Amino acid sequence: MNEGGTTVNNAFLVQIAPLILMFAIFYFLLIRPQQKRQRERNAMLAALKRGDKVVTIGGLHGTITDLTDDRVTLKVSDNTRLVFERSAINAVLNKTDDKKDEKKEEKKEEEKQD
Repeated sequence: MNEGGTTVNNAFLVQIAPLILMFAIFYFLLIRPQQKRQRERNAMLAALKRGDKVVTIGGLHGTITDLTDDRVTLKVSDNTRLVFERSAINAVLNKTDDKKDEKKEEKKEEEKQD
């Protein structure tokens, strides 16, 4: 009697093991990386500040002139300002460019002084 119950348990484990394995594969290859990208995006949106050069999800390049909790005003040319939802920002461009630009400007100023 005891042997029959063990066989049923083993058969159940053999049938359910592929489902568990597939879920584990989906989790590590699809779900977890997507959650990581979402956390990074939320951190990027929270770190937006005035003066940042950004690209919207539509491909529009501009500089942030005003921020609220849910809206961003971009300066896209001298006379044009557009208002977008904060979630419409796709990428911030000037995080590395600022440091390079500042160094270039300092070098130019030093050359002018010499």
